[in-house]
Amino acid sequence: MTSWQDPDAVRFMLDTCDTWAVVGLSGDPSRTAYSIAALLQERGKRIVPIHPSAAAGDLEVLGERAYAALDQVPFPLDVVDVFRRSESAGEFADQAVDVGARAVWFQLGVVDEAAFARTTAAGVPMVMDTCPAIEWRKR
Repeated sequence: MTSWQDPDAVRFMLDTCDTWAVVGLSGDPSRTAYSIAALLQERGKRIVPIHPSAAAGDLEVLGERAYAALDQVPFPLDVVDVFRRSESAGEFADQAVDVGARAVWFQLGVVDEAAFARTTAAGVPMVMDTCPAIEWRKR
């Protein structure tokens, strides 16, 4: 375990947080983001798809309206779950802090130590390089 997989932060997000923005979620069921978003829904979480293609009009994924950017979501977000490459993920952690999200989750293989430092310094719990499915299986 690394400092960016703090069990208390993981527990907070899985047990307390209900509304999860999923950055990179499209309507493609072959993508990992889609299967994890479906799992989040099965576990009682509300998902909010965040994908640039939502700017073109009304896009729904897994029955939820998609938004092109975090700052377009008209209600509070608990977790911003990021499915992007490490080199572009940090901007979404910064945006999560800016919109008042309660936590940030970077998926398996996504690591940005500078973003982790900025996010946690802002008082927002963050985990990186793991997946809710993995963490639920550990219980």
